[in-house]
Amino acid sequence: MPARKAAPQTLALAPVLDLNEASALHAKLMELRGSAVEVDASSVERVGALCVQVLMAGAKAWEEEKLSFTFSKMSDAFAKTTQLIGVDVDRLMSKEI
Repeated sequence: MPARKAAPQTLALAPVLDLNEASALHAKLMELRGSAVEVDASSVERVGALCVQVLMAGAKAWEEEKLSFTFSKMSDAFAKTTQLIGVDVDRLMSKEI
């Protein structure tokens, strides 16, 4: 019998993703290792470059493990900040098939 694909785990990001939140964000990602992840960035009001780096490192790690790592929702603040620092998260947005 083929294995069933498990539903992705949701990671809801904190409203403020600053230097203080980077370690907590990393810990949350490590807890989700081995399963597909859907990131909800809809509540983000401020995001710093270090937290963006943590998220992009997570995306790379999930890609290497051939697991899904997508953003289901993102706030304007999150989208604008990542664009300003030169990170393309659009490629990680969930797409309907």
